Amino acid sequence: MYNIENYSDLELRNLPVSDPFVELAKKILSEFMNFRRVPKSYDLCSGADCMDCSSIHLPKIISAVKRNEPVIFVLPAFPGKSPNNRKVLGSLPDHAERLSLKFLEELCNRVKKFYVSGVKIIICSDGRVFSDVVGIKEADITAYQIELDRIIEENSYRNISTFNLDDFYKNISFEEMRTILMEHYGSSLETLKQRILNGAKPSASLDEQEANRMYKGMTRFLFEDSMYPGQEKSRTAVQKEARIKAYEVIRRSNAWSKLIEELFPEAVRLSIHPQTCGSKKLGIRLINKEAWITPWHGVAVKTSEGYELLKRSEAEDLGAELIYSLKGRPDYYVIKH
Repeated sequence: MYNIENYSDLELRNLPVSDPFVELAKKILSEFMNFRRVPKSYDLCSGADCMDCSSIHLPKIISAVKRNEPVIFVLPAFPGKSPNNRKVLGSLPDHAERLSLKFLEELCNRVKKFYVSGVKIIICSDGRVFSDVVGIKEADITAYQIELDRIIEENSYRNISTFNLDDFYKNISFEEMRTILMEHYGSSLETLKQRILNGAKPSASLDEQEANRMYKGMTRFLFEDSMYPGQEKSRTAVQKEARIKAYEVIRRSNAWSKLIEELFPEAVRLSIHPQTCGSKKLGIRLINKEAWITPWHGVAVKTSEGYELLKRSEAEDLGAELIYSLKGRPDYYVIKH
């Protein structure tokens, strides 16, 4: 057999097509790539057969398959609900999160039908990493994480688990957690700014392009989150503040990514953000039908064609009816016509 622990791009190209480990690994990767999230106006590659993509993700999958062990995927996501109540229904997970967790569990179950050892998705909840920057209360982060775990346990999801900063740094304050994280894994602001600036140039590397795209997306999210009813700052002031905060959120996120990579070196890295062909991360949708929106920045809306995610204000503008959970909390919307 082949030493598949560290396939190079050339080695992957020269492997026999009939190699059972490679074929099974490609099939697993294809299941995830069916729901990949890519930048707008981006032409999809050939999926698991694309050498740019497979040379990044396939070796880790092949390695797990050869050992007949579950393939591990890590997904930094589910930080906490947006503080803007024009986008969400409250601070706790609702039907939007439940739909997403169910979707991820079902994705794992599809793989288990042809690979008995299956796959596991570790949700690396990153809210604690940058809660002080984005304006989410620490108590809300804690409650959000507890409710996520409750949903997973209540539905007996066997293939999904969570990991957060609280699990790694124990018996210290949240501020100390973030300080130690950045001391050990953080990079300088100047380095990040240069990468983002380079990302706008025609000669930019793939990594620099992604940094630039993430900065723009994060600035947009932070601007929207800060434009809540009752806030008194000018639109220009909020925009300026969002740009400054975006740098710090990305710095924190990058540090969190380095810690995750150190803790889970054999895991395939997923991302909620659109990713291009050949990226170290595989962008993935969180429900089957969605635009570029997440459960913590929107609400679940039931239509005649199934559920989709929208901002709360968009759902209400459409005349959607608000549905409450059995616990009496606002849960999701229904568009009847």
